[in-house]
Amino acid sequence: MDPKTYPISLAEVMRARQAVYGHVQPTPLIHYDDLSQALGVDIYVKHENHNPTGSFKIRGGVNLMHHLREAKVGGVVTFSTGNHGSSIAQSARWFGLPATVVVPEGNNPIKNRNIRSTGATLVEAGTDFEEAAQVVDELLRKDSLYYAHPANEPHLINGVGTEFVEIIERLPDIDAVIVPIGAGSEAAAATIVFKSFKPDVEIYAVQAENSQAAYRSWKSGDIESSGNTTFAGGFATGTAYEIPFNIYKDALADFVVLSEHEIYEGIALAAHYTRSYLEGAGASTLVAAWKLRERLRGKRVVLQFSGGNASSEEIMKAYALDAFRAGFVA
Repeated sequence: MDPKTYPISLAEVMRARQAVYGHVQPTPLIHYDDLSQALGVDIYVKHENHNPTGSFKIRGGVNLMHHLREAKVGGVVTFSTGNHGSSIAQSARWFGLPATVVVPEGNNPIKNRNIRSTGATLVEAGTDFEEAAQVVDELLRKDSLYYAHPANEPHLINGVGTEFVEIIERLPDIDAVIVPIGAGSEAAAATIVFKSFKPDVEIYAVQAENSQAAYRSWKSGDIESSGNTTFAGGFATGTAYEIPFNIYKDALADFVVLSEHEIYEGIALAAHYTRSYLEGAGASTLVAAWKLRERLRGKRVVLQFSGGNASSEEIMKAYALDAFRAGFVA
């Protein structure tokens, strides 16, 4: 079966657990008293930033490589702003497959270093996510490689779904979850799991104002593009993607968009309340919870800390803000 036509379902998420847990352990789900008191909401954090590559995406990468090894492919190629690329590179290393990752020029140096450390080939080309994708097309014409798309890839979504099964097992009375959206695999995976196990769970999404393609698409109901200038690589996509969008588009309770300053505040607030070292997209759910706090009051809410691969410049800028020292101020 062509991997890109593979079914996306709860059954496949549950099947993916065996492959994923061969390399990745379940991540912590922690209740934070001070944060809950500050927001007036019962807050739990799913620490996907504790995964081996510092991001939730490794779950999907492992599941994909498990299937590609069975299919005896010769290698993989992908494009990424970092976390997806790290996932593909590390997973390919574990499964003995060569990997090539294309990133935009000027990409986060921490993420580039993580990719190189796996032994994968790193290609820096293009000015943004979409231009990097065009370089992949050129590589595919030269070499016989499997194209691991960062969003339109069923095995990735099924693998990512394992994080939400862990949540429902630990917190069966969950009321809501907030997830960041870039390419959309995490929102799609949340939809598959929660709408199967507990359909009344409210799923909220968050994205950057400077890269709001998913938000615009959700508002219109059709796939749209947008500008793509956010510093937060986990959000930095200039278009929505068909497969995940068609899964989550009718499932979201609401959508929050954040300014660049608010995303930096999220990094600072995550450090203040949870002692977590996060990147912008990973910390965005905390600021989204603040904005949604009246609507969420009295509910058990899980925030996805989706990634922790911030550059030193991003951390220094965030930690210089008052939010790093003072927390939320009404």
